[in-house]
Amino acid sequence: MQLFSIKITGTMKSKISPAGTPLAELEQGVLALQVLKQFRLIYGTVRQHFREVEQHCGVTGSQLWLLHETANKPGLGVSELARKLSIHQSTCSLLVDKLVSRGLIIKRRSEEDQRRVGLYLSTEACDAIAMAPGPAEGVLPEALQALDQTTLEALYTHLGALICRLPTRDERSADKPLSEL
Repeated sequence: MQLFSIKITGTMKSKISPAGTPLAELEQGVLALQVLKQFRLIYGTVRQHFREVEQHCGVTGSQLWLLHETANKPGLGVSELARKLSIHQSTCSLLVDKLVSRGLIIKRRSEEDQRRVGLYLSTEACDAIAMAPGPAEGVLPEALQALDQTTLEALYTHLGALICRLPTRDERSADKPLSEL
């Protein structure tokens, strides 16, 4: 059964429901339920990916992404790493501390500036990255990066409108990794 109600081939070509009905002809309630299914599909896919990461690598999805970014730029600081992961700096520090205690991340002071602490991978961390099933940053960030600018802008605008309709919002969730929610 096809849950995803928009046929996509590179760019959006036609807006058709699973039953073949144009989306514009669907009742609002029916269309709202189809969109809900899309959210479930995205959420379920992301959760499944995180489970596979933990089974194969022994780290959470956010920890794997952190390790991947550190591998790409050895000596990276926590502040810059938090920006790359789009999470709060204190959340990033907690993730780093967990990985340091497990021996996957090594903290080393810069020789040029003793106040600056850089992050480096241990051999075990390199092994964990090598065992990763799929993109280290996660399936959702990778999919979002693959979208064109116009689609991302529309998604940002429309999700913003949806968020405004929520009766309560946990604003703190925006700065936490998905695998930690």
